[in-house]
Amino acid sequence: MTNEPPGKPSYLTLYETGELERRVEALEELLARCTVCPRDCLNNRLENQIAACYSGRLPVVSSYTPHFGEEPALVGTRGAGNIFFGNCNLRCVYCQNYQISQTHKTQIKNEISHERLSEIMLELASRGCHNINFVSPTHFAPQMARAILLAAEQGFQLPVVYNTNAYDSVEVLRLLDSVVDIYLPDLKYADADAGYTYSKVQNYTEHARRAITEMYHQTGDELVFDSSGLLRRGLVIRLLVLPNDLAGVRESLEWIRDTLSPRVAISLMAQYYATNRAATDDRYTLLSRRITESEWLRAVALLGEIGLEEGWLQEYDSAAHYYRPDFTNREVPFNDIRDFQ
Repeated sequence: MTNEPPGKPSYLTLYETGELERRVEALEELLARCTVCPRDCLNNRLENQIAACYSGRLPVVSSYTPHFGEEPALVGTRGAGNIFFGNCNLRCVYCQNYQISQTHKTQIKNEISHERLSEIMLELASRGCHNINFVSPTHFAPQMARAILLAAEQGFQLPVVYNTNAYDSVEVLRLLDSVVDIYLPDLKYADADAGYTYSKVQNYTEHARRAITEMYHQTGDELVFDSSGLLRRGLVIRLLVLPNDLAGVRESLEWIRDTLSPRVAISLMAQYYATNRAATDDRYTLLSRRITESEWLRAVALLGEIGLEEGWLQEYDSAAHYYRPDFTNREVPFNDIRDFQ
């Protein structure tokens, strides 16, 4: 972790050299036979053919707002500038935003131009947001990059957050190197079968780990903060604790420690509740309840046991709130969440 004076985001350097425009054009070329995510549907989205994510050429924005439910270093005092893309390349049976992600016939009404997306970015900046947090950007990565270019032409200079389910293309992520300042991926499952059963995609774990490894190669394990404690650059991996340990938290934490670094920041999340198909379909009975406090405490204890050193925890009884324990204080037991409050 470092505290640095706020410098300009790296995409501005790319813009000034013309590299940002080249990256945008390369990303848009991928839409012609869509390989923007690992589904590789090969539909021509430039001709508005609808891909497996139910999306075409233009971005779909369901809502945008200053948001205060993210990690404290993103929220600050004036909120993260969240832009919620519609549709998704996953079909999670427990998606808490399924009204946005899985209602493509409704979401088509929220299709907007690239110019309008850049205007939204500038509007959120004018409202004092500390960053622009693109939520579920994977299937609209080229459109997002085009909007960043257009906004940069108008003087935009906030950090860009890529808040993703991690079912991302490594090729796309390499083109986003220095376009994105902060990567905020989920690591949903340690087991590919769970990814297929509960998110309806093949080889989730393999693709997500490759994607997160690329993010790590770009950012390293160091979080860069400004003097106000706001995150300016880095990688934060989110782990949502699921009932019956369907996420495989231990395996994911061990993979992060052994493959990346024990200093990679973790955001451990307690906010799971049964919704969408998990709340009504007997096939998903293992997901049909909230996590218990004992399940949560076991997941928290793993952080110290496995040796992770950086990150945030949600409060079990108030999942909208995060706090930041001293992960390096091994005298404090990780088996009782109250020790961190």
